[in-house]
Amino acid sequence: MKYLSVEALDTLPGKRIRAGENFSFSCHGGLSCFNVCCRNLNLYLYPYDVLMLCKALNLSSDDFLDRHTDVVMRTGEFFPEVLLRMADNEEKTCPFLTDQGCSVYSHRPDTCRTFPVEQGTLFGPDGKVAETVAFFRPPDFCMGRHESRVWTLDSWAADQEAEKFNRMTREWGFVRGLFAENPWGSEGFYGRKGKMAFMAAYHADLFRSFVFGSSFFKRYKIHPDLKRKLKKDDVSLLRFGFDWIRHSVWGMDVKSLQLKK
Repeated sequence: MKYLSVEALDTLPGKRIRAGENFSFSCHGGLSCFNVCCRNLNLYLYPYDVLMLCKALNLSSDDFLDRHTDVVMRTGEFFPEVLLRMADNEEKTCPFLTDQGCSVYSHRPDTCRTFPVEQGTLFGPDGKVAETVAFFRPPDFCMGRHESRVWTLDSWAADQEAEKFNRMTREWGFVRGLFAENPWGSEGFYGRKGKMAFMAAYHADLFRSFVFGSSFFKRYKIHPDLKRKLKKDDVSLLRFGFDWIRHSVWGMDVKSLQLKK
């Protein structure tokens, strides 16, 4: 998901698609470009993507991030991006691409499900998130864009079982968008607070250990039902992590946790 200003919309390639509008596309093994799009990618992984890929590969979040990602802090930004590391071969294929296709297809990332649509979070003049926008943007080599099957954004998301992925990416987008400003001060992102925020977003196993293995519950009031969910439900833990970032980094009041008096 890209983070956009209103002014940037008119400069972006591709056709903007609004709710209810149509686009034509189909991807299948009969196309000459089949699986070509799974090579040499800058594939952003969002927190829910990492959660699902860990499940598919039976890896801890720590192992997955170490083996399969590059964590990149771009100039002028204040929170890193997590990119899938391509295989070390001539074509730099996706590491999960096999001769039979995608080996993690049922757990594939949001970007793969949404393709050939790209989504972005639009910020208004006040710097706050205004809406999610979508563009039809297949690469030039893609033959699927010449197919006749017609979709809307909603029907395509339903076909690709992308609704939950899209929703979780939007939720992360609201949090990630806060980092348009620098919250770290002289300590920088690589200080204690930045590392904690990254852990809450991407290191589910470490974050759960922090919540249950520290003095966390002595300092915060957490509803007993939520506490039970945090112990076993990774999605609840991830959403709680988003709340923790809002609270611990930005000082926001959130319903899920309150300091004990």
